[in-house]
Amino acid sequence: MAAHTLSPPVPGAAAVRRPRRARALWLVALLCVLAALLLVSVAVGSRTVPWSAVTAALGGSTEGFDQAAVAKRVPRTLLAALAGAALALSGAVMQGVTRNPLADPGILGVNMGASLAVVTGIAFFGLASASSFVWVAIAGAGATAVFVYAIGALGRGGATPLKLALAGAAVSAALASLVSAVVLPRNDIADGVRSWQVGGVGGGTFDSLAQLLPFIAVGAAVCLLSARGLDLLALGDETAAGLGQRVALARATASLGAVVLCGATTAVTGPIGFVGLVVPHACRLLVGSGHRWLLPFSALGGAALLTAADVVGRIAARPAEIDVGIVTALVGAPFFIHIVRRQKVRAL
Repeated sequence: MAAHTLSPPVPGAAAVRRPRRARALWLVALLCVLAALLLVSVAVGSRTVPWSAVTAALGGSTEGFDQAAVAKRVPRTLLAALAGAALALSGAVMQGVTRNPLADPGILGVNMGASLAVVTGIAFFGLASASSFVWVAIAGAGATAVFVYAIGALGRGGATPLKLALAGAAVSAALASLVSAVVLPRNDIADGVRSWQVGGVGGGTFDSLAQLLPFIAVGAAVCLLSARGLDLLALGDETAAGLGQRVALARATASLGAVVLCGATTAVTGPIGFVGLVVPHACRLLVGSGHRWLLPFSALGGAALLTAADVVGRIAARPAEIDVGIVTALVGAPFFIHIVRRQKVRAL
């Protein structure tokens, strides 16, 4: 994914810097917020658990009903934090690679590509294990990312932000229709797939975390190591090449990391949108546009946002729950409209 003639990330973004001390303070504040949200997540839900029970459960006790509830919430909380970090980091990298303020795994159709691959594997190839879901989802996400960029690059001007956003929306709608076409004749998998498609972390277990963690670790490492290359790409292709950056390799490597993060997360949680759009924009206000700070901040911010969204979904409709994918859509859709109006669909 690339855009060859676009301007820097935000008007004047290449010159945007924040004092190191201010960024360090924001980092400490974000870590404190995330830690508080993780504690709230294991204590609050359809049933509120007293802190004494939380402490006992975290100490290993599962004797009482409250302790058992906390023990069940712990993997769910960890999955929400891990998935949020992966999606936000993926979105930040996609915005840097495409230099597109609207780039997001959901908006560009990458999530839906992973979803179609998983559903097809279940329906026609009998896939059942979480590890196979992850590999298939990554392949589907990668193929969709390449396809969307190829469509967006057609015609005059190359892959402009507007063309990429429109191509992503069109491809996402088409893939969603294909998912429905695959699922509708299969009553044996329909209920599970529909629930999974909404996007949620309610089924999080330590087994699913163990399956997901290696892929997230590899994808995050690739993305974080691409930070310097993304900073150079923000200066423009010609300038980056003149500074010794291999532009095509830098884009391909960063895109690979983002696709692995998005595909692996979608395989476990289902498609969750807008996290990769909202969080990087918010983090740029705190630490500027330098990717060496932006990427880790986006990961922490995504973990905090998805954990908070999961808590809200659990308490908003007690004793029922609202899936986290619905909550993030309610938050992200107005933000998406705001970005379109503010940026007028210009390049990052």
